[in-house]
Amino acid sequence: MSTPTDENRELLTVVAYMRAAEGKTEELRAALEALIEPTSREEGYVNYDLHQGVEDPSFFTFYENWLSGEHLDAHLATPHLVEFADRAGDLLDASGLTVNRVRRIA
Repeated sequence: MSTPTDENRELLTVVAYMRAAEGKTEELRAALEALIEPTSREEGYVNYDLHQGVEDPSFFTFYENWLSGEHLDAHLATPHLVEFADRAGDLLDASGLTVNRVRRIA
């Protein structure tokens, strides 16, 4: 089984995580799932994988790879991401959204 960074260690990997506000798990999941299809058509997209917690279903994380930081920045400015950001305050718990940009080293 391979991952995108097996072939290209220069990809920008993003790990974003968040937890749904009380009673908002299904609404957050639907909002996150709605981001996948338009994101898959963006320039610089490699993968955009949504995961949900097993022990804590209110926990969500995206594992993403982009060709460059510029592509990620363009993604963050797209209408579907801007609209999600506008709604996020109602959907996320007090810890909000955490986004980590990393590069594979091993």
